[in-house]
Amino acid sequence: MLSAIWVAFLIIALVCGAVTGRLDAVTEAVSSGAAQAVTLAISVAGLMCFWSGMMELLQASGAAAKLSRLLMPLLRPLFGRAAADRQAMEAVSANVTANLLGLSNAATPLGLQAVDRLYTLEGRRGAPDAVLTLITLNSASIQLIPSTVAAVRAASGAAAPFDIMLPVWGASIASVAVVLLSGRLLRPLFPDEK
Repeated sequence: MLSAIWVAFLIIALVCGAVTGRLDAVTEAVSSGAAQAVTLAISVAGLMCFWSGMMELLQASGAAAKLSRLLMPLLRPLFGRAAADRQAMEAVSANVTANLLGLSNAATPLGLQAVDRLYTLEGRRGAPDAVLTLITLNSASIQLIPSTVAAVRAASGAAAPFDIMLPVWGASIASVAVVLLSGRLLRPLFPDEK
């Protein structure tokens, strides 16, 4: 689907360029945009490798596990029955920890492991509350270190790529609070099917 959207954008740009007589500007923008995309991808890849390495060091040193244990008391009330399962909560805590550190690429496999465990606990049926809560936390994650955004800002030439910390903290805390509250308030409207 996404490929079709991009092809449609390209066709629209070419048609508009031909109609307005500015096809040369469209082709120039395409080539310069492609070059900038490659440069940005290489710059971001370097910083993402650095932060992924940091996450590996945190895991190897045991610091990530300690942070996960610190988060468990905060996460247990959100996951209901699933909170009693140690393996599930460790996976959830690891996912949330990776998101806190702004490592969405590291959070994805951890989140998949957590969802797999949560579905196992629920018998793999429907969309259990615990799975939906994890998806919500993962999608609207609180980020202490917005490393991905900072990497993009650094690659784009920002003098201080981490000067966005306070707005990121505020926006991420507000988004998580809103989605969790909405989920709790709307839950009675969508009862589990037995």
